[in-house]
Amino acid sequence: MITVQEALNEQQQKDAFHVRFNVFVNEQKVPEDLEMDELDDTSLHFIAYEDSLAIGAGRLRFVEEYGKAERVCVLSSRRKSGAGRAIMQTMEQKAREKGCPAMKLNAQISASAFYKSLGYTVTSKEFMDAGIPHVEMKKSL
Repeated sequence: MITVQEALNEQQQKDAFHVRFNVFVNEQKVPEDLEMDELDDTSLHFIAYEDSLAIGAGRLRFVEEYGKAERVCVLSSRRKSGAGRAIMQTMEQKAREKGCPAMKLNAQISASAFYKSLGYTVTSKEFMDAGIPHVEMKKSL
């Protein structure tokens, strides 16, 4: 069973960073200094567990009136498990609780269909981030 929770202690935060490092740095070859940044200190972090194994993560910031989903990832072996959807639903709920009327994110083109399935709409032209093509997407909450 997959559970998602806000990373409220040091171990949960380490688990979230470990998943992010595996997906973005090891798998996608994003430079470590771009993946782990100064915004981590002021963001909310979320972690998905399957039993006790950390399998997914996400970061949530509040920018203008938006909840901004960032660094959403699931280990390659656990993709299609529902973990990504569960992470997004948990972050969207947190943004609602904070009074945000909408969410936004910068999606890798390869993940844009996933976000569309969650109700997000493309709101920008394609752009490059860390050498990977992205689009901005938004969703009303």
